[in-house]
Amino acid sequence: MTVKTIGILLFENVEELDAVGPWEVLSYWTLTHPEDGYEVRMLAAELASVTAAKGLRLLPDTTVADAPPLEVLIYPGGQGTRPRLADPAELEWLRSQRETVPLLASVCTGALVYAAAGILAGRPATTHWESLDYLGELDPSIRVDREARFVDDGDVITSAGVSAGIDMALHLVDRLAGRERAIEVRRGIQYDPQPPV
Repeated sequence: MTVKTIGILLFENVEELDAVGPWEVLSYWTLTHPEDGYEVRMLAAELASVTAAKGLRLLPDTTVADAPPLEVLIYPGGQGTRPRLADPAELEWLRSQRETVPLLASVCTGALVYAAAGILAGRPATTHWESLDYLGELDPSIRVDREARFVDDGDVITSAGVSAGIDMALHLVDRLAGRERAIEVRRGIQYDPQPPV
């Protein structure tokens, strides 16, 4: 059986939960049900540890250059996205991924980098509530959804900030493996938001 790879990108100052939230959902699914034919890998430019926004150090599984072909690419957000918005090499890499990866997803301000690369042109999209205006400024053709936890536009999914990436990842499981599997994963990680405040 050919295993399909879901890659979650890591970079300096990535927001922790943007990356680790989807990782929890997707790795619970893929490890519990390897028969579904998916794996999850953390990707980075180098194999060295990445220091996230609040100081958590994360180790990638593979470099971007050595990663297998991806079925899904998840681009997290955080302050680390800001320099990437103006990095021509990063934006060109994303455009090349658009040509080969069937499904691109973002969490939080990862959508800003997609916008800067032209990937969200003419599409509905969302991001962290503090960056909704900026998303529209980067590309006025984007139909900014200010209310959604995530927006599925077929081959591109964007999610709102931080914890919304968990919702988006559960939606991914639903899309890729079915509703029953997604419900099982949600129960398995005991994700049932009922905020105390």
